[in-house]
Amino acid sequence: MIGLPWLLVDETIDDGDNVVAACADIDGLFVPVTEPPLERYSLLDCRPTGRLRAACDGTGPLWLGNIGLEALGSPDLDQELLDVTVVSAHRESRHGPLDVTLSGRMRAGTRVRLDEAGYKLAGVGFDEDFGLCGDIDGVCRQLPAPLPRPATLFGCRPGTRLQRAIDALERGAASRHRRWVHASVFSVAHDGTATRLLDAGLGAEVSAVRPSSFGEGLVDVEFQPTYADAIGPPRPPGGREVWERWRDGRPVSPGSWASYDRELRQEWAGAALAHHRHGADVAEGAFDLDGRHVTDEEGFYCAIGEAVNGPGGYFGWNLGALLDCLQGGWGAAPGFQLIWHDSAIARASLKPGYDRRWWAPALTMDQLVGLLTTAGVDVDLR
Repeated sequence: MIGLPWLLVDETIDDGDNVVAACADIDGLFVPVTEPPLERYSLLDCRPTGRLRAACDGTGPLWLGNIGLEALGSPDLDQELLDVTVVSAHRESRHGPLDVTLSGRMRAGTRVRLDEAGYKLAGVGFDEDFGLCGDIDGVCRQLPAPLPRPATLFGCRPGTRLQRAIDALERGAASRHRRWVHASVFSVAHDGTATRLLDAGLGAEVSAVRPSSFGEGLVDVEFQPTYADAIGPPRPPGGREVWERWRDGRPVSPGSWASYDRELRQEWAGAALAHHRHGADVAEGAFDLDGRHVTDEEGFYCAIGEAVNGPGGYFGWNLGALLDCLQGGWGAAPGFQLIWHDSAIARASLKPGYDRRWWAPALTMDQLVGLLTTAGVDVDLR
């Protein structure tokens, strides 16, 4: 199986025959993620508080981030508006409630009528109170669920289990489970070392097989999804380049991630985690963080990973993972000093409203420094 850059392994099997396939490429793994479209919503009979009130009366930023909607009569039925901006606000009487028009998005999936007793509005991520409203227009509509995505292994050398599924397809086996394949995805380095892509997996049935143009004896195998994507979750298209760079071995030069955008910085930090090897913590150490490229939250994770564990190093790739690393066991003992050079770049970049991505609000500079300090890190901003 060595020589092809991708390896699929059934990790539920421990009999020594768990290699499903090796292949030259995987179609369906690195694909653009489609964001929900911008839409208009109306908060009717609204009594806003906090940042929502400031946006309505013109004293605060119009962009609010994400807003959670909790039905007062049925708290278990919730929805979430994403990337929300206040478009307008008006009231019928001087002291009456507002009707507020918003621009925003909804998470993919089915929308249901929540309740008629009103809604509690909350800022998602930091437990902000945005007030109440009596009704919402534009949210409670039925939307079709996105179709599951197929996948194809190109230039594939099947292992025993995939070959059985292919044979079942060619025999026209009535039982679909005989054509079903389950596997985790691994990237194979030039030295033959296989590293698992976090969360990446194949789970689908073989639907077609044909000779491959990648080489004699290789085949292209198509997989048909059932209730979910055949392979996933989807990763950004440029993620393929990130993993190709890591196939040469761990980076030796700092800042190899700096030219990437936010999505690919996240993929880089994930690759650093996948390649991380645990060692002893540095006790009471001081680490120098190069802040020249910390223009977003993901850049911070890449930079602190290098500060603690060298080029290609890992020390968290999201907030929860960062907090885990700060407990020790990932290269730095609790209570270390972080000397943050060129911190003014992050100060100018990590500010409220800089993150317009719809899926989650990002940390600001003040929140990030506060979290580090609370965890016992001596942060020296320079």
